[in-house]
Amino acid sequence: MITGNTWSTPADLREQVQRLWDKGAVLTALVNGEALFPRRLTLKVPTAAELQDHFEDARHWARQLETMPHIRIERREFRHRVLGSNTLPAAVWIDALPDAVALIGKQKDARAFTALLDFTRVRQPALLAWLARRPLHALALADVWPRLLEVAGWLGDHPRPGIYLRQMDIAGVDSKFVEAYRGVLNELLDMTLPADAIDLAATGVTKFSQRYGFLDKPERIRFRILDPACSPLHGVGTPDITLDAESFADLRLAVEHVFITENETNFLAFPPLAKSMVIFGAGYGFAALGRARWLNHCHLHYWGDIDTHGFAILDALRSRFNTVESLLMDRQTLMACQALWGHEETPVQRDLPRLNADEQALYDDLRDNRIQPNLRLEQERIGYPQVLAALKKVAQPLPPINA
Repeated sequence: MITGNTWSTPADLREQVQRLWDKGAVLTALVNGEALFPRRLTLKVPTAAELQDHFEDARHWARQLETMPHIRIERREFRHRVLGSNTLPAAVWIDALPDAVALIGKQKDARAFTALLDFTRVRQPALLAWLARRPLHALALADVWPRLLEVAGWLGDHPRPGIYLRQMDIAGVDSKFVEAYRGVLNELLDMTLPADAIDLAATGVTKFSQRYGFLDKPERIRFRILDPACSPLHGVGTPDITLDAESFADLRLAVEHVFITENETNFLAFPPLAKSMVIFGAGYGFAALGRARWLNHCHLHYWGDIDTHGFAILDALRSRFNTVESLLMDRQTLMACQALWGHEETPVQRDLPRLNADEQALYDDLRDNRIQPNLRLEQERIGYPQVLAALKKVAQPLPPINA
């Protein structure tokens, strides 16, 4: 065959049908009854000059197409100066959806989707539109699809149930199953439940329980009182306490300074300070802290890593408490610890509107790699004497508890 020709090959024709499958168009046609077929495929054929000069190559090309199953070929007559009148392929058609499926070897998947489609028509016809929109995703979920529809049906019968996920009485469905498929369940439930059964303000998979009226595990806040005189547990020094967010919000503590740190070791190593407490910032959002209105009457100090994510967290915290001050997140601290610098894998690039001028200048230098590419200083690398010196400037030190 001539070198470098552009005539359509059997692989080219299959690829056209494969692209229809990959876009979901073939399976969507099953849902909607759409007339996707008969469909004419793009066929690149020999030019008149190529037929005259490379007729044997063209005949070989034609025989390859003629051996392809599941297609229909339209032919045209061609006259060769030596061989006389001949016919060659001029167009290729896929006449029906089963032919398209068979051509690319997707019969098993098509049968599985048809079974899934029939089941949905009976159990949750409102979700046929979802199948039409996301057929390949549905096919990937074929093994669990009946259980997903069971969840949708159960919630339709028990809107906003006010129980924990594990209390649902559905065979084969437990809380781990629901948690594993919260993303797709969000989409399905939004299509099947009435509007008054959905809390539209609760968005994202982490708000699944709130959105559909289940009880959720309470958010917890871990803290230490750094002054025994302010402790709610008298006579036990500075205990490590964890409370649910509502109980924390109801506390009435005589503290003036509240420190928030993201590192557990730093949280545990915080020294005794007069009228002070420290909160471990990992593991819950600042929405939990926002319920504690009494924090607005305290001096708040945030200590995070000196990197773009540390400043992003500071910015987010200020969206709840606009008076919070940063601690050990300044240029002087960064430059004093140059030997301890590390690397930030995926720096934040967005603007942070709640930083003060000095913080903003340092954040910009980090974001724009003006000091060193992807620079970070993790908070736990800062020397303890340096920490004590910084704390002494904002709160009165106390003798060690066991002194």
